[in-house]
Amino acid sequence: MSFLEKLRAVARRNNSWLCIGLDSEFPRLPSFLRERHGPSAVLEFNRAIIEATADLVCAYKPNLAFYEMLGPLGLEILYKTRELIPQEIPIIADAKRGDIENTARAYAKALFEYYRFDAVTVNPLMGFDSVAPFLEYSEKCTFLLVRTSNPGARDFQELNCDGKPLYQHVAEKARQWNTRKNIGVVVGATAPNELAIVRRIVGDEMPILVPGIGAQAGDLERAVKNSVNAHKELAIINVSRSVIFASSSEDFAHAARHAALSLRDEINRARA
Repeated sequence: MSFLEKLRAVARRNNSWLCIGLDSEFPRLPSFLRERHGPSAVLEFNRAIIEATADLVCAYKPNLAFYEMLGPLGLEILYKTRELIPQEIPIIADAKRGDIENTARAYAKALFEYYRFDAVTVNPLMGFDSVAPFLEYSEKCTFLLVRTSNPGARDFQELNCDGKPLYQHVAEKARQWNTRKNIGVVVGATAPNELAIVRRIVGDEMPILVPGIGAQAGDLERAVKNSVNAHKELAIINVSRSVIFASSSEDFAHAARHAALSLRDEINRARA
């Protein structure tokens, strides 16, 4: 089953285009978990979040930085977290890889074969040869950074290049390279006008991963309306901190579920 087939199936079943980012930063975990489990608290935290929200999402997105920061144990926790997520739910590795071809090939092998992630984020700045090894995995999805959600995105992504911003050139390349129908793009909710432009460029069959809701204060309604396709789908709305850290008390998993349910319903109202 391809990434798109898997994504659409779980989105229909859960009536959801909400993706929860498992940005489980150890210092921010509830103190009782950290005191009880040490660094392994990340795994117990993820377990509780996944069990509380698995029927409300279309995907999960662990950010690898928060696991790599813990060293070898963190990578073991990342692997075990992947095992906790039901097989029918797509997992997007937020890795933002980008390097020369032979290095990219090693990254792709690690993320798609060893960790068995369904998708990965990739920085396409180095050009097609740095992206191509990921695209060889036709059943997986490679999300190219196009217009990111951070304030510094304007430094380069909006530079005028031959009469239009650089991010639009990247979106056009994403569509051009999508011969296997396994490319997606990343566009931040903090840039809703650019979201609409990118959707027009990439067409209706490419998924858009939309970070920037919650802690980064992106406008959810505008982001959803500008990123969905003509069928009101394929906009993966990622929310991380405002869901998983909704509470730091014993009820953190319940609070995460409440936040996720509210967001899912708000996304569906905007889609409608």
